[in-house]
Amino acid sequence: MRLRVLGVLSVLSLLLVLVASNAILASAGRELTQELQINRAAALNRFAQVAFDAGAEGGDSTQLQAEMDRYSELYGEGVLIRLQQGTLRSGGLDEDRAEVRDALARSTLNLSGTTLSPVQPFGSGTQVMSRSFGSASQVLGAAVLEVNPDAARQKLRERWLAVGLAAAVMAAMLLAIASRVTRWVLRPVHRLNAAVAELGTTGRSSRLPEEGPPELRELSRSFTAMAQSVSHSMESQRQLIADTSHELRNPVGALRLRIDLLELELKASGQGAAAAAVVTELERVEGILDSVLKLAAAEHRAFEDSVAAPLPGMGTTGRSGRAAPIDPFPVLQEETERAGPAARLAGATVILGSPLERPALIACNRDDLSHMVGELLGNAVKYAGAAHISVRVLMNAAAVVIEVSDDGPGLSAEETAAARQRFWRSPRHRDLSGNGLGMTIVDKLAAANGGRLVLASAQPYGLAARLEFPQTADVDRQAAPHG
Repeated sequence: MRLRVLGVLSVLSLLLVLVASNAILASAGRELTQELQINRAAALNRFAQVAFDAGAEGGDSTQLQAEMDRYSELYGEGVLIRLQQGTLRSGGLDEDRAEVRDALARSTLNLSGTTLSPVQPFGSGTQVMSRSFGSASQVLGAAVLEVNPDAARQKLRERWLAVGLAAAVMAAMLLAIASRVTRWVLRPVHRLNAAVAELGTTGRSSRLPEEGPPELRELSRSFTAMAQSVSHSMESQRQLIADTSHELRNPVGALRLRIDLLELELKASGQGAAAAAVVTELERVEGILDSVLKLAAAEHRAFEDSVAAPLPGMGTTGRSGRAAPIDPFPVLQEETERAGPAARLAGATVILGSPLERPALIACNRDDLSHMVGELLGNAVKYAGAAHISVRVLMNAAAVVIEVSDDGPGLSAEETAAARQRFWRSPRHRDLSGNGLGMTIVDKLAAANGGRLVLASAQPYGLAARLEFPQTADVDRQAAPHG
């Protein structure tokens, strides 16, 4: 945007300079032409008067010829005067020239030609001026003067050079002013754009400085007030969800105790099946409350920007409270062992890849990483069926990747895109227990730790869930991937 605005202002500035320069140069050309024309018209009138006097005194043209010769020697311009008794010449001006013949013909008709064409800075050649002389009723002769505008052209070129230099200086000054004005106007716009992006990513925005034109200062004040209201509202919503879920734990716990006592009585009376159904629903409610609390905590962590900057394209994360670098492989070992019994019951096999030759350190909270990997393994065991589940650590030039993949039925492209939404579940898994918050929690925890969750189809089939984290300064970025 800055280049576009600066381009428009630059074009307008250059046009202004060109128009002003053209007006000045045109005025200079007219001035020099008029000056030349006045000087040569005076000389032409002098020659006409001397020629008339010479004709009136009986044809003595000696003085006239002498003046013509001195003029031609001084100015380098020819003079031709036609009298009744003959033609006088100086400076090599000959009546055989077309311009001279035309001038003499006009003079015979008592028509004078004392107007010069505008002087141009680059050109050559001469012009002629003519005037007839005689009595009121009779033309006695004509005077023709050759005009050489080279001196005027040289002056005009010098003025062109001076105007050109002044125009260049003025253009540079206008471009500098345009650049400063552009920065002054667009700096608040760029800051506002960055604040909008920050608000959309983190749910809050820093206070914008009030600078620039009055309209933009007012816009900055309005946006700051709006961002504060939005941030307060979002934080209030998150806090409400967390508080509500936490407060429900007590009545649900009391309800669980009462149902356990009721279950004992129902079993004693032979109605244990009904009690089991109530316990199942209660456990489902407890699972939802636990997941909502975990989600609220993860969102709060992401909102507070508690870790380092993300990989390119991951959005904005914070830089305060960076977690100490950890090696993720021991966490993968623990979670793989923990998921082993459930995997065997489901007929699945969990395979842990080999560790890297050099530890791939990531700035991530260890408990959060355990929760994320455990959730991904639990999903794979629950939904992939009797599949092979692979867990490994990879490393490329920019990121450390923790991958949990399986060769189960996987998800379609539309399902993969929707899998991180709250309470989303595939229609094929409606008969399985779950609340649809697992992937959402993993996604929020990854963002809170400066990473991201990427879901993709595994090859040749299945689902691959990848946790990507920036490498820390302790990692050799040129290390090749293993595992």
